Amino acid sequence: MELSQLPLVLLLISNIYSGHTEETPKPKVTIKPAQHVFRGETVTLRCDINAEGVTSWQYSWYKEDSTGVFSELQEHTFSPVTESDAGKYFCYGAKTDRSRRSHISDEVTLTVSDKAQCRHRAETHDYNRYRSDLLSDSSRGAGGNYTVSSAAPKHTGVYVCRAERGKPAYNTTISNTQLICVTAVIVFSGVSPPVSLIVSPSRTQHFTLVSLSLSCEDQTKSTGWTVRRYRDSWRLEDCSSVWGSQTGSTCTISSTIPYDTGVYWCESESGDKHHPVNITVHFGVILESPVHPVTEGETLTLRCLDQFSTPPNLRADFYKDGSLIQNQTTEMIISNVSKSHEGFYSCKHPERGESPKSWISVTVSHSGSPISVLHTLSSVLAVSPYLLVTVVLIFKCCRMRVSSVEEQETAI
Repeated sequence: MELSQLPLVLLLISNIYSGHTEETPKPKVTIKPAQHVFRGETVTLRCDINAEGVTSWQYSWYKEDSTGVFSELQEHTFSPVTESDAGKYFCYGAKTDRSRRSHISDEVTLTVSDKAQCRHRAETHDYNRYRSDLLSDSSRGAGGNYTVSSAAPKHTGVYVCRAERGKPAYNTTISNTQLICVTAVIVFSGVSPPVSLIVSPSRTQHFTLVSLSLSCEDQTKSTGWTVRRYRDSWRLEDCSSVWGSQTGSTCTISSTIPYDTGVYWCESESGDKHHPVNITVHFGVILESPVHPVTEGETLTLRCLDQFSTPPNLRADFYKDGSLIQNQTTEMIISNVSKSHEGFYSCKHPERGESPKSWISVTVSHSGSPISVLHTLSSVLAVSPYLLVTVVLIFKCCRMRVSSVEEQETAI
């Protein structure tokens, strides 16, 4: 913080004391247990001033954007700490008789979070089931990370984590949810997955109060597939009369509401899960983006739609990972998509508002290698009869020449 931003009383003190001949100590601020804590913990700020010959100080605590002293203790404790306590703090000291004063300490920043944040596959619970399965534990050396060494479709699920610190232990609230989708690698092109979740209208974001259809399209014509969903309230639900109607392998929501936002997938009677899809129901502006991952080399088209405009297409700004990438256009087209285009996309209209963010995934195409292998194999098989005949003819010719030479030598 610049000197001009400090409270007036500190400015006056600094100006008066700038000409003092004694060495001016500088306080050091510490925060326990850490500068980044979670709501509900006990947090202590401490101001330490080391100066020769001074055993007693009067302390003054200041917070960024505050004009007055909020504490005069060497240690100030927040118990429990809340999000409103987050901010930048600094302290100042003066001798009891005001004959000596300290400098102003450096700022320290206190951050208070409501939830643990899961990043880079640091998930620790799978809430795809009615119960939670503990996957990792820091007491077993996992720390804040959880790694799947050999990912398989069975690891598909909605993951969350929770942190614990101190003795007695303090637990954070459950983190934001994270969908992890693991699909099997298809070696040869033309082989279809057992089932696909078909969403109609075909997009991840949907308006409120409209009809939404989700259908499990089975390539093997088998039965027993049902649509299930998971919402942020930790609820795992089958398509039923409560929120939809199931007909065969199709689930229909007659009138969508924001409550319908969640992860949807197809599940078999044996518990196999396929093609989980994030569905967002939003009032107002939405982003029209593909339901399933885009394959490298394909064309990606995004549109910004408004529930109350006719036609619904808006001329809007488009964002990727929070950064503006194209402005004032009715649709954004990305030709020849690559892995670099993966990210969170959204759109914004200056008057109508902003859409939610949708993750767009890009898959690598493996069709080239199998086609080349098949082509080479078929070519070899096609020419092999001719090669065999040629070898036989050459062998016969060689035998005839050898026999002719032997006959000539015998005659001589």
